[in-house]
Amino acid sequence: MICRKLFLDLQAHLLKKEFSIITGARQTGKSTLLRQLEEYCRDQEIPVIFLNLENKPILQELNQSPLNILKFIADADKRAVILVDEIQYLDDASNFLKLLYDEHAGKIKIVATGSSAFYIDDHFRDSLAGRKKLFHLYTCSFDEYLEIGGKLALLEEIRNILSKKDYRSTRIDILRIEWENYMIYGGYPAIITEVDTEEKMNRLKEIRDSFVKRDILEAGVQNETAFYGLFNILAAQSGNLVNVNELATTLRIKNETVVNYLTVLQKCFHIALIKPFSRNVRKELTKMQKVYLMDTGMRNCLLNNFHQLSFREDRGELWENTFYRILADKYEMDEIRFWRTTAGNEVDFVLPDINEPKAIEVKHDLNSIKPNKYKIFTSTYPSVPLSFAWINPFNEDFFRRIG
Repeated sequence: MICRKLFLDLQAHLLKKEFSIITGARQTGKSTLLRQLEEYCRDQEIPVIFLNLENKPILQELNQSPLNILKFIADADKRAVILVDEIQYLDDASNFLKLLYDEHAGKIKIVATGSSAFYIDDHFRDSLAGRKKLFHLYTCSFDEYLEIGGKLALLEEIRNILSKKDYRSTRIDILRIEWENYMIYGGYPAIITEVDTEEKMNRLKEIRDSFVKRDILEAGVQNETAFYGLFNILAAQSGNLVNVNELATTLRIKNETVVNYLTVLQKCFHIALIKPFSRNVRKELTKMQKVYLMDTGMRNCLLNNFHQLSFREDRGELWENTFYRILADKYEMDEIRFWRTTAGNEVDFVLPDINEPKAIEVKHDLNSIKPNKYKIFTSTYPSVPLSFAWINPFNEDFFRRIG
């Protein structure tokens, strides 16, 4: 059984009293995770029930009373794991979970998935404080890309590179090709397992046109054209500052509408907005945020650009967006910042709140790195060491730098 990395965290959390809530964009594999947890529980002889709330009779029964969920448990003397898929279909999902936690947390453990619109709701955050733990399922990392794609020998090759300082791989060119394909088509599981290039593009367009549209409907977005327009602009400007005034003018909508749409895109895990880093230095820019897309395949789909890196004018921006995703798999989103001054001095990523603070400047080509350009940052923040991340030339050290 091929499992996402998040599976082990969910497995460990089965022992905890808190309910487990899985969030993430559509088509990232949340339902598959629940099925794998069901299989694990059965193997361990843990009582388990899987409830899909797209099943109307089950939904109707649970809407009548949350306590009806107890009827599905065969052995009332054992703590049962109840896996609930698409919990947002309940009339009042927050109160449903709150009641069951407060009265029956000793008897049942709920692991639930739901649409992002459910998590936008303030009532969800307030009523379930201290009663749930959120788990974020993003599209696949490169390791998961290789594993799901059946390229286990290449995954083992990366492990050899990371474990042996002087190791030289005979497969480095194949790894480069796979890495570029990962950057171009992204990490949605259905895209990874599709071998036909044309079909990969078609499936990405289906996710864009069908599944993103569901997010629009559930979030109550009124102007679908403006929403998609904003999404396209953000894809073209990934790695740049988000200027709400300019976006509103371009799209001919109100500033507050832009802010609302940005919130929806964030909560639905399509974009990330990262905050600036500063220590109250007067000339540092502290208001606007930078935007990245959470999947580079979706970014390229919105731009209708699936060209290889050597033919792309935006290869630097694409690499920077990919590097952001690498960081997002390792750190909390609030820990990832950027640094920029009003004079335009900039460092792409700063991680000031981790055990060993660091800053990283991302460049596509090694020869384009000019360390002297960053003297203002290094002199202002001598305790935050600056390093560089590049992709060309591509060799074994690439994996050591990002590993």
